[in-house]
This record gives sequence, structure tokens and C-alpha cells, in this order.
Amino acid sequence: MNKRKFLKQSVWISAGAYIVPSVFLSSCKSEPKKEENMKTDTLAKSAFELPEIPYGYNAFPETIDPMTMEIHHTKHHQGYTDKLNAALKEANISGKTIEEILSMDDLPTAIRNNGGGYYNHSLYWDILTPGGTMSTTLKSKITEDFGSEEAFLNELTDAALNRFGSGWAWVVQDRNKKLDIFSTPNQDNPLMKMTEMEGHPILGIDVWEHAYYLKYQNKRADYLKNIIDIINWEKVEARMI
Repeated sequence: MNKRKFLKQSVWISAGAYIVPSVFLSSCKSEPKKEENMKTDTLAKSAFELPEIPYGYNAFPETIDPMTMEIHHTKHHQGYTDKLNAALKEANISGKTIEEILSMDDLPTAIRNNGGGYYNHSLYWDILTPGGTMSTTLKSKITEDFGSEEAFLNELTDAALNRFGSGWAWVVQDRNKKLDIFSTPNQDNPLMKMTEMEGHPILGIDVWEHAYYLKYQNKRADYLKNIIDIINWEKVEARMI
């Protein structure tokens, strides 16, 4: 090998020795940034989002007028969703399901109110999906725990009708999987430890005035009769444990 060829190869080897570590170091330096971005994405996705109403605002105008449905969903439910996310961020709570959050001890007021509003409305929209008759299995369970389907519906109506002020009526399963009915004030629900009765919610009826006032004014009984007529009992049964 002549001197010129030797020097040329030495230069390329030296350059390679310089370039390879540089690329490697550059790659190492970029990894934390990539990890940070992934973490940010994960945190962003952990925020709760307003669920869509797949059947639209005009699905059952004889029961709920489209304007009430739209305001209820895009203003009230959206407001609870946004305020819940803000309250969770302030409390440094993440990585939990809404059920886990609402079951916490010493639930902060902002999370109690807005988390309840978020969860309650999500369940409410879901069980109002048009269609779905009460199965023989569900009827048998209702008869077992309440005596008859009629007694069950009467108790559910009474719980909703007699809730003073704003609140919700619930059908829940207790630890023994027995069905129970009761109501809660405001946006409280059976997942919360401060309620008079805890349980696994399978049905919730909104009796806040914003849910019915445009169409029914102060006639809550008329609203309840019509709402019960469009409950999707297949969805309710699917929530049972």
C-alpha cells in the first residue's frame, strides 16, 4: 500500500469513528424527548371526554324535545366533563377510571359534583338508547326482588318523583346482587361512599329540571312516565354483574 492510499484510508476511518458516536449520542439525546412526548400523549388521553349520543338529539321528540337534548348534552354534560378534568388536574389524580375516582374516600367537592355529573349523564344517555325490551331473565330477577314488574316500576317512579329538588333515581345491585331502588341529591350516585346506599348502578334517571323543564315545565310525573317508556332494558341488563 502506497503512502497516499494509506493516508486516505486513515482519514475515512477517523471520520467514521467520529460520525458513529455522534449519531449514537444524537439518538440517545432524542430518546428522552420521545419518551416525554409519549408521556404527554398518555396524560392527554387520560382526560375524560364527552361521550357522543349515537342516536342524535331528535331520536324521540315526543319524550324529550331536541332543544332540551342538545342543551343538556352540549352545555350541562360538557360542563361537568370540563370541570371534572380541571378538578382532577388540580388534585393531581390520573390513571383511574371514573368508577375508581368516585369510590375514593374523602372525595373533594369539585370531583364529587362534576365527576358525578359526568358519570350520571353518561349512564343516562346510554340507557335511553331506543329499542330493547325487558328479557325474561330480567323480569324474573325483578319479580324475585320486588314482587312484580309493576311494583318495581312504581317504586322507581316514586323514588324519582319524591326526590326533593334536583337529583337522580337509581336501580342498583348490592353486594349480594339484589336489586334496590333509591334516589340521591344533586349529582351524587351509588358509587360514592357518602350516599345513604351504595351499590353497582344499572339505571339512573335524571330529575334535575334542566332534563325536562322546556317540555314538561313542573310536571315531573309526566316526564318520568315517558322516560320509563323509552328505557332500553337490554342496556340495563347488560350492566348487571
